[in-house]
Amino acid sequence: MIPVSAPLIGEEELENVVDCIKRGEISGTVKDDYIEKFESCVCQQCGKKYGVATTSGTTALALAVASLNIKSGDEVIVPAFTNIATAFAAVYVGAKPVFVDSEALTWNIDPNKIEEKITSATKAIIPVHIYGHPADMDSIMKMAKKHNIYVIEDAAEAQGATYKDKAVGGIGHIGCFSFYANKLITTGEGGMVVTDDIDIAEKARLLRNLAFSSREKFLHKYIGYNFRMTNLQAAIGVAQMKRLETHCNMKRQIAQKYHDRLSKVPKLQLPVEMAWAKNVYWMYGVVLRQETPTRDDIRTKLEAKGIETRNFFRPLHRQPAFLDLGISSKEDSLPVSELLGQRGFYLPSGPALSDTQIDFICDALKECLDVN
Repeated sequence: MIPVSAPLIGEEELENVVDCIKRGEISGTVKDDYIEKFESCVCQQCGKKYGVATTSGTTALALAVASLNIKSGDEVIVPAFTNIATAFAAVYVGAKPVFVDSEALTWNIDPNKIEEKITSATKAIIPVHIYGHPADMDSIMKMAKKHNIYVIEDAAEAQGATYKDKAVGGIGHIGCFSFYANKLITTGEGGMVVTDDIDIAEKARLLRNLAFSSREKFLHKYIGYNFRMTNLQAAIGVAQMKRLETHCNMKRQIAQKYHDRLSKVPKLQLPVEMAWAKNVYWMYGVVLRQETPTRDDIRTKLEAKGIETRNFFRPLHRQPAFLDLGISSKEDSLPVSELLGQRGFYLPSGPALSDTQIDFICDALKECLDVN
């Protein structure tokens, strides 16, 4: 089976982990250079001053929202087409996620549809750089400044991508990254909050570690979390950061090979790269331009040939969890997100994918689509 993605782990990662174990510094509670070094590496790459390493991209988002004192009764604008973790970050603190439809070309949040969703209760926008392509950040930042609201970049799928030569994650007030096994770099599990605001960074560090007081350890002013990354994970991350540019280039090369082989297939919409963007193609997604054959039919046939695929995200406004809470309604209509959720899927996109495998995948997909 050709997997959707597989991590690339090298000797330096192993050496760093062994070093941690030999020194007995394996948790996230010791003060050690790997956690601080990893935070520094990520900040340097994206152009932010402060980094706060966490257990996952999900907890990075949750920590970002909590650090802004967003609470019950507040609203946070998120794209309807994204991983559900983006919206959970608002729900965890009692706030309401407000869903916005996507652009048809980039699949990112549509900036032209954000302002109509802003109310007096709106405290933040969380744009997601979906599948590795940057969102239109100038429009979003301008809108946020106009309405005095925060921007939290969800760059979980796009580390290494750029918007007008600026690294994603480094443009908004806060950036959030994920280091899950299938991301551009990995620590197995892990995430990070980055910011230029010292107050936000200090609040995030405090909340990350159960809000232990620096003055009196077991005195807690806030409800905190155990969102600490371990030193073992950070040790892997330090080595992985040296590979980021290489991994991004490998992803872009794979995407170009897919483009070359699939660009003349009229039944498929392929991912784009806008002139102002550098897309790192975290996953190479395609969208069926027509309903038949169905996505499920195609995926079943590809699986039978030994090719693993994944459906696109199901739109958030159609999620039972949010419908049951009254956050969304069955009457809500976000047509681009719904179409992507119904017809989109991504192909194997691991950085070590070979030309032979790409040829095999593309030939199999064309056969399923009855294309010569």
